[in-house]
Amino acid sequence: MKKLLAVLLTLALLLTFGACAKTETDKPEGTRIEDPVKPMDITVCLDWTPNTNHTGLYVALKKGFYKDAGFNVKIVQPPENGAVQACAAGQAQFAIDAQDTLAPAFTSDTPLGVTAVAALVQHNTSGIISKKGEGMSSPKGITGKTYLTWDSPTEKAIMKDVVTKDGGDWSKVKIIPNTVTDEAQDITKNPDHAIWVFYGWSGINAKVSKVDTDFFYFKDINPVFDYYTPVLIANNDFLKGNEEAAKRFLDATREGYEFAIKSPEEAAKILIESDDTQSLVGSEVLVNESQKYLSKAYIDDAEQWGYINPDRWDAFYAWLYEQKLIEKKLPAGTGYSNEYLS
Repeated sequence: MKKLLAVLLTLALLLTFGACAKTETDKPEGTRIEDPVKPMDITVCLDWTPNTNHTGLYVALKKGFYKDAGFNVKIVQPPENGAVQACAAGQAQFAIDAQDTLAPAFTSDTPLGVTAVAALVQHNTSGIISKKGEGMSSPKGITGKTYLTWDSPTEKAIMKDVVTKDGGDWSKVKIIPNTVTDEAQDITKNPDHAIWVFYGWSGINAKVSKVDTDFFYFKDINPVFDYYTPVLIANNDFLKGNEEAAKRFLDATREGYEFAIKSPEEAAKILIESDDTQSLVGSEVLVNESQKYLSKAYIDDAEQWGYINPDRWDAFYAWLYEQKLIEKKLPAGTGYSNEYLS
C-alpha cells in the first residue's frame, strides 16, 4: 500500500509540474503575447492653410510613417490666437511658425513654453517681387515706388535695412497696407508696387501665371536675414516628458520630407488630396511647380533635414536686439534645439 501511494504521489507531482511549466510561449504560432500598445495622439497646428511648406507632414501621415512610429497624428488649422499660443497651451504638441514672429515668445515677461526643433526650409526664401523692368530688381530701386506692408515693426526694419544698404532712400518709399491675395495679378495692374513674398509660392505663382517679374532675396542683401522661416516648434512640457517620442516623431517627419524631395510630383498629389480645406483644388500646376522648387530647398546645403544653424539663428536675434525690436538680449541658443533630430 505504501509503495502504491508513493507511485500515485509521484505521478501527481509530475502532472502538476507539467501544468506549471506551460507558459505564454506555448500559445499557437501567430498569437500575440501582449496587447498592442495604443498609439500616442499627436496634434500638429499649421501656421496657415495647407501649402508646400507642409508637404512632408501630410506625406508622413499618408504613407504611414507616423503610424509605424507609434503615433496617431492630426493636422489642424491655426486658431484665432495663432499656432504658437495653441502649442504653448498644450492644445498641440507641435506647430509651425517662423523665427522672426517667434521672438516675442522668448522675450516677454512670461515667455511661452515652446522650442523650435526643426527647420522646414533651410534658407529664407522670402524677398521682394515686382513687375519686370520697373527698376526694382534691387532694393534701391524701391525708392520713389510703393511698398505694400503688413505693418510689422520687424518687417519695416528689414525693408529699411536692405533699401539703405543698397544705396536707396527708405524715406522716399510710399507705404500702403498689404491686402493682396494674388501678387502676380497686383503687380500687373500696379507696376509701381513692390511686395514681400516667399518665392516658393508667390514667385512660382507669377511664373505659372506667365507674369514677368523682378525678384531679390533678402538674404542676398544682408546675410543676417537668412533666418529660419518656417520652423517646426514643440511644446516644452511635452519635450521634457516625452524625449524619445519627440525624436521618433521628428524622424517620421524627416521621412515625409525626404520622400517629397525624391518624389515631388507624388508628394504634391498627396498634399492636394489631404487638404481638408480644399483650398488647393484648381491650383494643381502651381502646387506641382512649387513642390519642385521646395524639393531643393528643404535640406539644401545642410548636413541633414531639420538642422538649425546656431550662428544664423543667434545672429538674427542679436540683430533684433541691436535694432531695439526686442527688449531683451537673448542668450545664444535661445529658442531652438537640434537634439531631437536623428
